[in-house]
Amino acid sequence: MQLKDIDLNLLLVFHQLLLHRRMSRVAEALGMTQPGVSNALKRLRILLGDELFVRTTRGMEPTPYAAALAEPIGYALSTIHDSLNEVSHFDAATSQRKFMIGMTDIGEVYFLPQLMAALRAQAPGVTVSTVRNAAVNLQDEMEAGHIDLAIGLLPQLKSGYFQRSLFRQRYVCMFQEGHALDKGEITKEEFETADHVLVVSSGTGHAIVDLTIDRLGVRRNICLTVPHFVAVGHILAASPMIATVPERYAMACMKPFGLRYVPHPFPLPEININLFWHARFNKDPANKWLRSLIFETFADGKGHVPEQRAMEHA
Repeated sequence: MQLKDIDLNLLLVFHQLLLHRRMSRVAEALGMTQPGVSNALKRLRILLGDELFVRTTRGMEPTPYAAALAEPIGYALSTIHDSLNEVSHFDAATSQRKFMIGMTDIGEVYFLPQLMAALRAQAPGVTVSTVRNAAVNLQDEMEAGHIDLAIGLLPQLKSGYFQRSLFRQRYVCMFQEGHALDKGEITKEEFETADHVLVVSSGTGHAIVDLTIDRLGVRRNICLTVPHFVAVGHILAASPMIATVPERYAMACMKPFGLRYVPHPFPLPEININLFWHARFNKDPANKWLRSLIFETFADGKGHVPEQRAMEHA
């Protein structure tokens, strides 16, 4: 088969079907009619000699042949897109761009106040929306361009993604100012006899900390279990309980809630907080600008840190 025999628009339809799996969504994404999408798929089937997509209750599922073509065609299209847009310019001061960032509730508490202040100063027309990393299929949404960046400990973002390290953080014990344990450090015995708030933050990297505590055989008197961190500051401010939390979150909670924190008495793993983006948008000027702003605002040791493929650190 020769390249002259291939209509590039057919490959765009193929790529969008891989992403969305539904004719209606592909038609909307490409500004086509559903019969137009159906006709394009028919032409591809004849040209490639394969069904390519089979209709199921879950949508249009790719055949093994289509799945094998997915990565090379996706890469080729992204290379063409990057080449055509490499000379584009992003003017932050006048832009009305809307960005979507994936992050946890801790990320919202720690990152958003400073990030929005920086945007007000540099890009007053730019707006930001956030989405929970665990609430969506992050890989598909970032590949499709629906989510621009993601921040956190995200081992699921491997092939096809870049990452840049922002910082490492440890876990600490947090409690009311004036608490009986507010004395610079606490013992293992004091930790075990204290009343605890436990955060079960499913779908995030924080689960490894609770697994480590359990594997160490640590006993905890758990009085309250919550599914996220966002209410922990309010809870500890009104009770004598303690909580195991990331240090950056504890730093953000100290002043607003009158809280204190001390090093954790047990050896818990530090976690890497990274900034992720899909390789399709590596050269996109707006994406590059926002990545640079986040790195300059939040990264430890803001010297040059190379951007690396996420798969290299998987």
